[in-house]
Amino acid sequence: MFKRLVGDRSGNFGMMTALLLVPVIGTAGLALDISDALLVKTTLQGAADAAAIAAVAESSAGVTEAMHMSSDGPLTAAVADAKKIFIAQTGSAEGYELISTDVSVVKHGSELKAVFSYKAKVPTTLARILGQDAVTVSGKAEATFQTQTFRDFYLLLDNTPSMGVGATPADITKMVNNTSDECAFACHIVKNGVENKNSYYNLAKKLGVTIRIDVVAKATAALMETAKTLRKSSNQYRMAVYTFGEKAEDTKLLEVASLTDNLDSVQTKAAKIGLMSIPEKNYNNDQQTDFDRALKSIGQLVGAPGTGASAASPEKVVFFVSDGVGDAEKPSTCTKATNGRRCQEPIDITECTALKAKGYRIAVLYTTYLPLPTNDWYNKWIKPFQAEIPKRMEACASPGLFFEVSPSEGITNAMNALFKKIVSMPRLTS
Repeated sequence: MFKRLVGDRSGNFGMMTALLLVPVIGTAGLALDISDALLVKTTLQGAADAAAIAAVAESSAGVTEAMHMSSDGPLTAAVADAKKIFIAQTGSAEGYELISTDVSVVKHGSELKAVFSYKAKVPTTLARILGQDAVTVSGKAEATFQTQTFRDFYLLLDNTPSMGVGATPADITKMVNNTSDECAFACHIVKNGVENKNSYYNLAKKLGVTIRIDVVAKATAALMETAKTLRKSSNQYRMAVYTFGEKAEDTKLLEVASLTDNLDSVQTKAAKIGLMSIPEKNYNNDQQTDFDRALKSIGQLVGAPGTGASAASPEKVVFFVSDGVGDAEKPSTCTKATNGRRCQEPIDITECTALKAKGYRIAVLYTTYLPLPTNDWYNKWIKPFQAEIPKRMEACASPGLFFEVSPSEGITNAMNALFKKIVSMPRLTS
């Protein structure tokens, strides 16, 4: 019987067709099932990409968390956000079973790295004929973000009597025309705690004259708004504000605002900055602008510079605003001719160089020293080196961080522009 069956060739085609049909259908089914699996993978990969990117997005909770960390480590807030985004992206998807997900978001130095991996099982249909019940798909997404640089700014503002000059040529003219000695300076006279109501400082107020320190105070206050707008976290930029002193009798730095990330508080205090007072005209031979002392003093306050990679290691920036003319008792090291022991000179950059050698960056805003052609003192002592003042101020600054502006051109805009330049410059990481 078996021999007859084998030897009978009449039904072989049908049998062979039946036998071959199973793998053909299975193979075709497998191709369809693999196509479905690829569609599922595309969906899951898109969700993983979105989750990884969201975890380290500039405005994410993870970045905020990282910028408050003093050391490296995992970011729990970022992990939670990544999981939420993934679920939101895949919530309505069907045709698969999610086996596992894994999320890692870590801060290392200034870099945040998010890795989102997944694995899912896609049921088969026709491929089951071949014993293939499911197709496994997996993948991962990676995203990185460079955190912003942390910086401490120490604003050193020249408020010495020379900053009492009219802010614009029109202001200068008004002061000259309304003073018996044709003085362009609004001297702020306070003796033994009692203010002279007839001083030129009060005259300037009555005349509606804006003096240079008024403009600087307003610009400094406005700068805080710019800093608040540009910072990525509340502690990214800290500010401290100092002037050359409150009164000429006690020539030491005046702390207007201590180092803080509360820029609203700094803004309020900065707006009230006033001109250094003197007890009488020509007090101490007018030697109140000691750049050497001021720069050395600010260097003692700043502390060690950091890399800027974290709040615990901020960069240190001295933001120096002045008209650039020194006037101090400096008989032996003055760079210009002395009047007795009095030294009047464009800024001596010795202390600037020392600060930069320590790793501090110096940003210099030079408020142009306007000519005073009717002033004999100016013509004899300042005019001969007028052209050198901006050159010395630029030499004081770190490369690329010098800005000159006339008060009439807008000190507020200039200060903002210089600040933006500082924060946009790349930082050293090693």
